[in-house]
Amino acid sequence: MSWFSRFLKSTIGLKIVMALSGLVLFGFVTGHMIGNLQIYLGESTLDHYGEMLKGEMLLLWMVRLTLLFMLVAHVWSAVTLVLRARAARPKGYRRYTSRASTYASRTMRISGPIILLFIIYHLLHYTIGFQSVGMGDSAVTTTIEHCRMVAGSLDCPVYDNVVKGFSQPLIAGIYIVAMLLLGMHLGHGVYSMFRTLGLSNPRFDKLARAFATGMAVIIVLGNCSIPLAVLTGLVGG
Repeated sequence: MSWFSRFLKSTIGLKIVMALSGLVLFGFVTGHMIGNLQIYLGESTLDHYGEMLKGEMLLLWMVRLTLLFMLVAHVWSAVTLVLRARAARPKGYRRYTSRASTYASRTMRISGPIILLFIIYHLLHYTIGFQSVGMGDSAVTTTIEHCRMVAGSLDCPVYDNVVKGFSQPLIAGIYIVAMLLLGMHLGHGVYSMFRTLGLSNPRFDKLARAFATGMAVIIVLGNCSIPLAVLTGLVGG
């Protein structure tokens, strides 16, 4: 067995894999939010942003495959650590009192799978281009228009797609709830990432926690502001 295989099977190795993959995913979430906030600069700006991304398909697919790999690594390491912890203590505590942990840290095992389901939902909605919520006559369906070539240039109606999607209160509500869970996940996950990667010195602890909490709040507010702006008519009204 090579040193790398032993490293991946060790607890510290799994934690480092989860931290590094989480770092990449955190960077993407931050960049994705910044890109989406261009909706406040107007329709042409956001559409041009989408056209720029779609115009570099090779780079776009390299980013997508990298993110997919990081997501698989993050989920794999997290699930392995959870199963290993359960195997080490198959019988739960008779009485458990939380003293140092936060609500976000105690719900990581719940928020993680829900966020994973939301990622799939988000891809079905805005990337593949079709999504339905509900059943029967009460179902809410949104069909997204894909980029197309018009007069030799790429045309991506990103702005219209965002407005069309979030004009449905149910769909907007799903996104807002998912962003709140994401914020909780990031608040604890980014802080834990710093500790795993060696920034556990008491001098940096408060700074790391403040950064993690601050970024989680910024991402939640930034992402939630978009569906709320559409629902209130601030955007697309």
